[in-house]
Amino acid sequence: MSRLGDEVRAVEAAHVLQVYRRLPVVLVRGRGCRVVDDDGREYLDLLSGIGVASLGHAHEGLAQAIAAQAGELLHTSNLFFHPLQGELARRLARLSGLARTFFCNSGTEAVEACLKFARRYWHTRGDTERKGIVAFDGSFHGRTFGSLSVTSGSAYRTPFEPLVPDVTFVSPRDPAALEKAITERTAAAIVEPIQGEGGVRPIPAATAEALADRCAATGTLLVADEVQCGLGRTGRPFHSGALGLAPDLMALGKALGAGVPVGAALLSERVAEAVAFGDHGSTYGGNLLACRAASVFLDALEDGLIERVAAAGARLRKGLEALAAASAAIGEVRGAGLMWGIDVTAGVADRIVAAALERGLLINRTAGTVVRLLPPLTIGDADIDEALERLRLALADAGRQEPAP
Repeated sequence: MSRLGDEVRAVEAAHVLQVYRRLPVVLVRGRGCRVVDDDGREYLDLLSGIGVASLGHAHEGLAQAIAAQAGELLHTSNLFFHPLQGELARRLARLSGLARTFFCNSGTEAVEACLKFARRYWHTRGDTERKGIVAFDGSFHGRTFGSLSVTSGSAYRTPFEPLVPDVTFVSPRDPAALEKAITERTAAAIVEPIQGEGGVRPIPAATAEALADRCAATGTLLVADEVQCGLGRTGRPFHSGALGLAPDLMALGKALGAGVPVGAALLSERVAEAVAFGDHGSTYGGNLLACRAASVFLDALEDGLIERVAAAGARLRKGLEALAAASAAIGEVRGAGLMWGIDVTAGVADRIVAAALERGLLINRTAGTVVRLLPPLTIGDADIDEALERLRLALADAGRQEPAP
């Protein structure tokens, strides 16, 4: 670690709230799918800031757009119109089929907005007792009180209880449980089409079908959390469609700004009609900088990036399955497009992540036993092949290590 690295860690230790267990690397610059630390060492980035750097690092078009916007106007607040927000909302409507957009700053905020709008829908209709929310075991929707309330897992929830009441969790592997859980008293059901933090677990087709049927039968609103799996990540605009789901509301974030913070809650017209002036708001939401960055991302998405993700994902999947066939430590490979989870033997995931770091490969561990890959959507074939070789070597390195006591 360089002197800069030592200084960074010392200042953080003294002044930054210690809620992140960081890897011992100080990153200072990047380009494409590669980043460089303070010692000048280069890494292949298969995490992209947890799915955020969707166009890779130092994307020329994005950098130019951000610089141009910074020289004109960054922020006006939502007390005034500006030229970019409505056009971005129109593009999202065309892409998703959901007519209205509320802009915010993150995926968590987008989930929070969706939950509020779902409650507001029933209040406007006069059914003020219809407040229940159904969510799934293994879900992660955020850390604010509303989004945390529909997030599964005691480690996230227990220190902050009591949370928002009337939330019921069901197993994504038990479609029949939805029959009992979703009733005429349920305001909304929320689902990640592929659970991200929960271990890159696609919702089973039978569960998705039961969810759609039960929401239709009871009138329950369906919220799709596509913060991690949406916006081209799986080789399609949104993964809800792959499961035959037609959500009433959708939460977006991460990839949308390609590194600039932006979130969006998308609403159907009928849900939007129930929302009134003053029901929700955001000081920064939909500012010019965020909208300009999101427009650059959508330009790329609509100019062949989705198709490229599908092809790159097939190549990555083939390589991962070959690694799984050769490694006794790998139990399952799950995912789609450029969103993959490698389920490994208990206690091995952290060793693989550490070994990969030594090999110049950035990945992470989630859900205890899952090694997660979320490369930039722009990753090329050569980088995929090199990353797979580094991962192969990291698996071998981890296999030679003694388990931690």
